Amino acid sequence: MASSPLGRPTRGTTGTNRLRRNDRWIAASEAFRRAADPLVVDLGFGASGVTAFELAARLVHVRPDAEVLGLELDPARVSSAREQLAELRRGGGHFPADLPVSFARGGFEVPLPDGRRPAVIRAMNVLRQYDEADVPDAWTRMASRLAPGGLLVEGTCDEIGRIASFVDVDPTGAPQRLTISLRLAGLERPSIVAERLPKALIHHNVPGERIHSLLTDLDREWERAAGLSAFGATQRFLAAIAALRASGHPVLGGRARWRLGELTVPWSDVAPD
Repeated sequence: MASSPLGRPTRGTTGTNRLRRNDRWIAASEAFRRAADPLVVDLGFGASGVTAFELAARLVHVRPDAEVLGLELDPARVSSAREQLAELRRGGGHFPADLPVSFARGGFEVPLPDGRRPAVIRAMNVLRQYDEADVPDAWTRMASRLAPGGLLVEGTCDEIGRIASFVDVDPTGAPQRLTISLRLAGLERPSIVAERLPKALIHHNVPGERIHSLLTDLDREWERAAGLSAFGATQRFLAAIAALRASGHPVLGGRARWRLGELTVPWSDVAPD
């Protein structure tokens, strides 16, 4: 274990409900639902502890024994989050006073007491300021701390949480899936997510790369389904995803996830050349 936290400070931007799409994904994951110890780490929670509070509040609806640990490099952010938690314990705020949340200082080394290993590590908007070449090592470091069968979820979203994308990484540090998650109401085109792709993909959205082909094909099917707009954006998206799958993309999941504005594909369908 490193003697000091590993990583670089993030900008610390934090917004209420910014990570709700990611929270929902984690709550539905097999890694969390089947975990012997349903501990989830919110790595790089930012200037406020609110993302950890929101994550815990959603997870306990699925597993009442869930627990969330927020980690940050900056001691001042940890101190501020602990003050928020103390206020919560006194009955202040909009979350239950006994919400299973704690905060500590830490980075990619994911320090945990008593040899515990988390079921899930969430690292959203953490690697944006890193070079692409740094990503594999960061994935491996974080994923090595997972429990067997655990999951690292690493990605990016916009400031208000309407556009998000994230990669599922297994305990060996190998990427398994890419998920795009979009607010469908008012969506002009799905490829708007190109601005919020994970660091491992954002520079590869150019002709000849797999991620570019996926987004181009998704936009095409979205346009073809424009006639369904009269029935709502959800019906249009469902038709676009079904057509994308029919065209040969190995789309995962089913309509229940698609209705949420989610598209998930195996990493092999988007892996950089």
